[in-house]
Amino acid sequence: MADIKTRDAVKGTIKTIDKAAIATERMKSAYAKTKDKAEQGCYADENSATEYAADRLSYGADRIKDEGIHQFNKQGQKAVKETRENIGKAKDKISSYKQKKAAKAAEQNNNGLQIRHGATSRSSAPDSTQRAKSQFIKTRQQGKKTVKTTARNTEKTVKATAKGTVKTTQKSVKTAQATSKAAIKTAEHTAKATKAAAKASAKAAQRAAQAAKATAKATVAAVKAAVKATIAAVKAIIAGVKALVAAIAAGGWIAVVIIIVICLIALIAGSVFGIFFSGEDSGNGMTMQSVVREINAEYDTRLDEIQSSTTYDVLEMSGSRAVWKEVLAVYSVKTATDPDNPQEVATMDEGKKQLLSGIFWEMNEISSRTESKTETQITESDDGHGNIVQTETTVTRTYLYITVSHKTADEMTDLYGFNEEQRQQLSELLAEENNSLWSAVLYGISVGDGEIVTVALSQVGNVGGQPYWSWYGFDGRVEWCACFVSWCANECGYIDSGVIPKFAGCVNGVQWFKDRGQWQDNDFEPSAGQIIFFDWECDGEVDHVGIVEKCENGIVYTVEGNSGDACRQKQYAVGSSVIYGYGIPAY
Repeated sequence: MADIKTRDAVKGTIKTIDKAAIATERMKSAYAKTKDKAEQGCYADENSATEYAADRLSYGADRIKDEGIHQFNKQGQKAVKETRENIGKAKDKISSYKQKKAAKAAEQNNNGLQIRHGATSRSSAPDSTQRAKSQFIKTRQQGKKTVKTTARNTEKTVKATAKGTVKTTQKSVKTAQATSKAAIKTAEHTAKATKAAAKASAKAAQRAAQAAKATAKATVAAVKAAVKATIAAVKAIIAGVKALVAAIAAGGWIAVVIIIVICLIALIAGSVFGIFFSGEDSGNGMTMQSVVREINAEYDTRLDEIQSSTTYDVLEMSGSRAVWKEVLAVYSVKTATDPDNPQEVATMDEGKKQLLSGIFWEMNEISSRTESKTETQITESDDGHGNIVQTETTVTRTYLYITVSHKTADEMTDLYGFNEEQRQQLSELLAEENNSLWSAVLYGISVGDGEIVTVALSQVGNVGGQPYWSWYGFDGRVEWCACFVSWCANECGYIDSGVIPKFAGCVNGVQWFKDRGQWQDNDFEPSAGQIIFFDWECDGEVDHVGIVEKCENGIVYTVEGNSGDACRQKQYAVGSSVIYGYGIPAY
């Protein structure tokens, strides 16, 4: 008879043990995740990093403990339940088996005893039943032991896990405290380093400002050198072109590239924009600045000739001259694009000087007339007894009227019949962004304190002063030298910024600079943009004012309004007795 199979109960027990192990692994996984979240999470609810770490780790430890107990309790109950079910199934099988064996034994008894070899053979069912019971009891005991063992292991695991969690929490709190202290120290060091860096930055900024000034000076020098090199390059074009063929034949490709670059520069210099390269000596002692100065002198001479050749009692002058920028722009387009005889305008010679002078006088016209007026004149005298006597007399006065009028660049395009392309080139030359280039060509001034000098020089040739004294607020003509200086300063924004005062009287201008400690005596060597005051009678009373254009080789060059009722360029020796002193604007 086959033995009773009891392996199902054992299999059930093994499954229970596996599930407990799985629960343990789940508990470990939950602990690991909780620990990671405690280390990585960060919320704004905690007041500090230490409080945050303590709260999160304490919460993680409680959660792990509760989860472990819950899982082991759940799995233990399930294991006991499954064990009971397995035992019940085993009992049912044993009972069924007993019934089957009893039925079979009864059947054998009915058939009688079977005798083999003279001996009676009995059924061994009772012995098998006994063994099955014994085996069942052992299996049941083994299941109980398994449950107890699982429970004990689970309890140990929970305790060990809880202890490890508490220790980890304590370590994390300590770590957080240490991190907080380190952060505070780091913040202190950072503050000190920032303060030191700020001081270093301030010093660096000062050094950078000084370097910027030096760079500006170097840039001006470099630009001048570049212009000189360009002019030399223009002269070398012809020789360069001749050498081009020989260079190609000899395989001198570097030389070819250089020549090509020179040709490109020459292409610009040979265009209407070549006028911007005309500020340097062309090798014949002539520059654009020197030619402009000669034409200005010729203009002043004509004004003086009109006055000296006419007998008059009263002089009245009015009008303004064409701006030199427009004169040169018209000259450049007309000369460089002349269909019969185009010429480059980057250099100056006697022939081009005559062309420029002709265009200047076509754009500017001086007219004059005289008029006699009979007027009643009132004179006052003392009758010898302390009484003032007024006497009316009729006098005839001769008035000399000098008027300067000019044509604009647009009017000249119509006069010369410029085509659309020429008009476009003229417009590009006169664009506002080229003002600094015009200042460099005309006056040798690029940037900085020379701005007011550029404005003043642009007014040279204007007569009568009407634009300046009317701007100041006067209804009729006044001595307008100070109005002229104020007008130029206003054009540069220096009055609004408080660099130069608005003044119509020379005495007020002197006092303004002296009150601010911005004053120098007459033996001072001034620089461009400073304000020069004059004392014609050397009696200690200031009579006139102008703007310093430059100071070179012991000579002070000026731009003055109301010099012979016109804007003129003048010059004086440094320390001249007629110089009263200098106002030094804080540009």
